[in-house]
Amino acid sequence: MAVTEPGGQNRARGRRNPEQVKADILAVATAEFAERGLGAASVNEIAAKTATTKRMIYYYFTSKEGLYTAVLERSYRQMAESLLREVGPADPDPVAALRRLAEKTFDHHDTHREYVRLVVGENMLHGAYLRRSGELRKLWAPLLDIVADILRRGQEQGSIRADVDPIDVQVLVNSFSLFHITNQYTFDALYDYALDGPEARVHFRRMIGDVVTRAFAVTP
Repeated sequence: MAVTEPGGQNRARGRRNPEQVKADILAVATAEFAERGLGAASVNEIAAKTATTKRMIYYYFTSKEGLYTAVLERSYRQMAESLLREVGPADPDPVAALRRLAEKTFDHHDTHREYVRLVVGENMLHGAYLRRSGELRKLWAPLLDIVADILRRGQEQGSIRADVDPIDVQVLVNSFSLFHITNQYTFDALYDYALDGPEARVHFRRMIGDVVTRAFAVTP
C-alpha cells in the first residue's frame, strides 16, 4: 500500500527533502506576499506553484499567517546576513566603514525588491507580525552592534560626531535606500523624473555615501 505524505502526496512519486520543500515554499511565498500582501495572497496559488498542497504548507507553517511570518524572518535574515558579510568591524577607518554600510544597504535594497515590498506591506500592518516574531531582534542585534562599534571607534578617534547613535545611522541609510524604489512612480508622476533608472541609481548610491559621511563625520 502506498504511504502518503502530509497533503496526500504519494511517496511512490519520489521522496523530496523536507528542508528543500520548505525552502521552495518560502521562495514562492515570498514572491506572492510581496506582490499581493498578506490579505490577498493565495495559499492555494503558492501550493500550485510548488507542487505541494495547502495541507502540506500548513503542516510545515501552521497557517497562512505562520507562512507569512516565516517569509518575513527569511527576508530580514538574508538582509542582516548580507550586511554582516559586507560590513565588518575590521575597517580601520570608521568614516569609510559608514560609507560602505550605506552603499551596501542601498545595493541590497536595489537588488532585493521583494524585501522592499514586504517591508512596505508589513508597515501597512503596523509591524504586527514582526513584533510577534521572537527571531528578528536576535537577527538584527549583531548588525546594530557592528554599527555601534564603528561609531564608538570613530568617536574615540575624533572622526565621528559624539552625538550620533546606531539608530540615527539606520534611519538615514534605510530611508534613503528605500525611497527610490517605494516612491518611483509618484515621483515620476510629479516631476517626470525616473528615480529608478540606471544612471539615477548610480547617482543615488554615491549620494547616500556622501550624505552619511558628511552628516555624521566631524568636519575638519
